[in-house]
Amino acid sequence: MHQSKLFNLTRWRLTSCYVGVMGIILTLCGAAFYGMMAQAHWHALHRELESVAGTLHDGLEPNLREPGQIEARVQQIVPGLCWVGSSCPNQPAQRHILGTVQQAGYYARFLTRSGQLIATIGQQPEHLIFVNDNELWQTLQDHNGQRYHHISLLLTTANHQPWGYMQVGRSLKEFDHHLSTTRWLLLAALTITMLLVTVASWGLAGVAMEPVYQSYRQIQQFTADVAHELRTPLAATKATIESALEIAPLTTAEAHSTLQTIERQSNRLIQLVQDLLLLSRMDLQVLPLKRQAVKLNSLIADVVDEFEALAIAANLQLHTEIVSHQPVTVLGDEEQIYRLVANLVTNAIQYTPKGGKVTIRLHREERQALIQVQDTGIGIPEQEQLWIFDRFYRVNSDRSRQTGGAGLGLAIARAITQTLCGSLEVHSEVGKGSIFTLHLPLELV
Repeated sequence: MHQSKLFNLTRWRLTSCYVGVMGIILTLCGAAFYGMMAQAHWHALHRELESVAGTLHDGLEPNLREPGQIEARVQQIVPGLCWVGSSCPNQPAQRHILGTVQQAGYYARFLTRSGQLIATIGQQPEHLIFVNDNELWQTLQDHNGQRYHHISLLLTTANHQPWGYMQVGRSLKEFDHHLSTTRWLLLAALTITMLLVTVASWGLAGVAMEPVYQSYRQIQQFTADVAHELRTPLAATKATIESALEIAPLTTAEAHSTLQTIERQSNRLIQLVQDLLLLSRMDLQVLPLKRQAVKLNSLIADVVDEFEALAIAANLQLHTEIVSHQPVTVLGDEEQIYRLVANLVTNAIQYTPKGGKVTIRLHREERQALIQVQDTGIGIPEQEQLWIFDRFYRVNSDRSRQTGGAGLGLAIARAITQTLCGSLEVHSEVGKGSIFTLHLPLELV
């Protein structure tokens, strides 16, 4: 398959499709995971800032008297409050809710309505511009490119006059770093996964295409074998006709001999086409399935009667051994079963030298009928026993052609066996002969 450009191109296309589909799926899953994780972080940040801002808001408003001014009593409520322009040493937080604001990266700012900074708490961002757009949540960026996210609340005095703004927020440096790390990890994981998917897809594409390639090779081999088998009788027929045309007037004997040769080659062609048609119909399962009781005792007797003359002409002994004296009956098409056994006997006679012996045995087992065709022929090498049921395969091509075989007999026998839900096996030794064992299910009474 690796040497076929067509199959390599198709394999690459399949691999590309697998990789493309998996890439889209993994990318969507990664994007969804990244989006959900970022959304979860934003949600947690909002809840935390809302909690701190709400506590400060509720504690400060009753103690604010004048707009834009922070009274001394507010310092007691908000420890660590630093007025703008004064030195503010770090002071430990005295309340848990303010401890969050005084952590690294968190801050709170108090501004007038015009945006003038009054006081701060926590780690303050530098050069952060005040944006008065009446939005609750704002994400701003300083001159260094550092991002900050805060909540802006409008504070009112005790007599409900607008006091100014309070902003509680935190730096997004850690948040952005976390998201950036996650993006890189997802990208690296996606890259490694896609490489593994590519390798796996290439292998799976090869596995998926292997049966197709084998079928393609079988079709190629089948086509070449058919062409070869058809060429031989056609060439012989053409040579006979050309020879007859070159001879001036043919005598009656010469004309009769020529016609016999043409008839013999025509019969060979007809038999080959019929065998191929039978195999094709079996492959497509378009043959009508007959289910009738077939008595193997009488069927084997008929096969022996038919081939006894052929065995005598080949100087062979043809014997039968009926182990079961009771009728052995199976369900199936009697004509096909007859052809199945006949093909096995024909194969045994063709490959058995003169003076040899062919034995047909019939056994009755518990739920199966067993037919064995044993010969003392040339035998089959062990490495070739896997291929003898393939179409046009011959162990000895020269001997097959001498006897008129095309290498389809055992292929037809196996195909018929499969339609009968049976099994066909071979055991052979070179120079000692072969035993073909056929198992067929018995008719259930």
